[in-house]
Amino acid sequence: MSPEIGHYALVLALALALFQSVVPVWGARKRDAALMGTADAVALGQCAFVAIAFAALTHAYLVSDFSVENVVLNSHSTKPLIYKISGVWGNHEGSMLLWVLILTLFSAFVALFGRNLPLPLKANVLAVQAWITAAFLLFILKTSNPFNRINPAPFEGRDLNPLLQDPGLAIHPPLLYLGYVGFSMSFAFAVAALIEGRIDAAWARWVRPWALTAWMFLTAGISMGSFWAYYELGWGGWWFWDPVENASLMPWLAGTALLHSAIVMEKREALKVWTVLLAILTFSLSLLGTFLVRSGVLTSVHAFAVDPERGIFILAILIAFIGGSLALYAWRAPMLRQGGIFAPVSREGALVLNNLFLTAACAAVFVGTLYPLALEALTGAKISVGPPFFNWTFGPLMVPLMVAMVFGPFLAWKRGDLLAAAQRMMAAFAAGIAAMLLTFAVTRGGPVLAPVFIGLAAYIIVGSLAEVAERVQLFRAPLATTLQRARGLPRSAWGTAVAHAGVGVMLIGIVGETCYRQELIVQMKPGDTVEVAGYQVTLTGLAPVQGPNYRDVVARLVLREGGVDAGILEPAKRVYTARNMPTTEAALKTRGFSQLYVSPGDVETSGSIALRFFYKPMVLLIWIGTLVMMLGGLLSLSDRRLRVGAPKPAARRAPAVQAAE
Repeated sequence: MSPEIGHYALVLALALALFQSVVPVWGARKRDAALMGTADAVALGQCAFVAIAFAALTHAYLVSDFSVENVVLNSHSTKPLIYKISGVWGNHEGSMLLWVLILTLFSAFVALFGRNLPLPLKANVLAVQAWITAAFLLFILKTSNPFNRINPAPFEGRDLNPLLQDPGLAIHPPLLYLGYVGFSMSFAFAVAALIEGRIDAAWARWVRPWALTAWMFLTAGISMGSFWAYYELGWGGWWFWDPVENASLMPWLAGTALLHSAIVMEKREALKVWTVLLAILTFSLSLLGTFLVRSGVLTSVHAFAVDPERGIFILAILIAFIGGSLALYAWRAPMLRQGGIFAPVSREGALVLNNLFLTAACAAVFVGTLYPLALEALTGAKISVGPPFFNWTFGPLMVPLMVAMVFGPFLAWKRGDLLAAAQRMMAAFAAGIAAMLLTFAVTRGGPVLAPVFIGLAAYIIVGSLAEVAERVQLFRAPLATTLQRARGLPRSAWGTAVAHAGVGVMLIGIVGETCYRQELIVQMKPGDTVEVAGYQVTLTGLAPVQGPNYRDVVARLVLREGGVDAGILEPAKRVYTARNMPTTEAALKTRGFSQLYVSPGDVETSGSIALRFFYKPMVLLIWIGTLVMMLGGLLSLSDRRLRVGAPKPAARRAPAVQAAE
């Protein structure tokens, strides 16, 4: 498929985006159904043309078309097929094309499955999506065209960045972009509602599935990126408070607050102004992350090294959409009618408290990430804001949040009884205290607060499940009644309990890895043996291995535990021949939820090699916890009340009831 086809497909997509930006809005203003109806077909056509462009670039990578500059800079004929495909988005130009493809896919989903949306709202939502699409298509065509030709074409490419040649990094960017771009739907709904001047419980119900979908994908993307950094970079850590990591964490925190705020708005028609603001801010933070990664202001293993000129273009997009939406919000928000009133001690109050802690944590990450950049821009002074700042600002805000989030579901709407809720949570309190005392007894050392946090994790897990047990009357009603109530319980209730329990599981992994890990750095020669975390590790030799586009020096380690063979580990120092760039390939030995982690150093002329051993107790629970959280989100999304296009059962029965009457 010719790259020129891809280029012209982008031009046609831009033309459709400009049409979609104007005509449906005008139709909504004039209440012209024909003009509003054009949005659906145009959104589908726009998606089709961007998909053609993406297919053309993918084809160029698959056939190693080195007449395309983007392929030359990011591919190699001997590269494995999976990395030829992932190379499409493993660079600035291709990743921006993927961003726009996902943006048009979401628009197409609204066009196809938004049949229950009021026609003016749907037209305005698709128009706002088209504004965003048009801006990024202009950015691609003006500054980041992935189809630029090079003449004469070289015989071979430079290869993809070796750090990106990993299955985790093949999956991580699409998941992350689905999260980033997914929040554009919440943004579009917010701006469209502000244009109309009408925001109610139905609006919150329409927004929640899109926000929840984006939240799930962003959770998956952050989790996959964390796991990749853990095993690929050879540092032995899973989170570094890197500015680009923070750029993905900020919209996740704001998106989590948005989900909880939308619940209050749907149930009680309260927090309208706050919910709309969160919808705007969440996507604004996604755009900010795009700017940080692509502007050249950051140096990171995650960032694209690009011309700052592109950063200026993205900054203009940032100012236009964030500034424009906030100006519209400032104009329209005072006109919105406030909803129901509730007592501070209520489920609404608990969700508001949740929002306050989440937004405060997001603000702490925002300040810690951007303050060094702002200071350098204004004064030229360079400072570093590292883990200590974030640990001492972000951590203390998360602790009361995790304590309070278990209480919320036990409280009644409008006015709750704190004492009655505490009585129903006795099992959670007991589990937390028991886990804390057991950890004290078993560890006999380590940080003093570690058992307290293990107890907090147990409290979260048991408390989250106890709320469901309370609702189905577990052990308080006959088994048949309990099962019947469990079947009748909304899936969103199950999803909430599972997602909250996932936070507790993740907390156990964080505490175990952070507080109880062991580390050993040794210089070993073949035949040497060391003792690490109950394993006897013997280096039997160093061997060269030739890969398809790299060469390895592999250290072969034999593990024994209690005199019994426990496996073989083969960490390696790898050099990718096209770029002559070295990488570290760590080796992992899993025991339960814990891992022995081995990272190799350089081989000395004496034949010895430096090996860094980590023993990481319960580390896998960090990512298992995120999987449990995503499962909770999926359960909530499967609730028919949240599915886009699924009308309420009462609405379907209404005509029959009226006819009978």
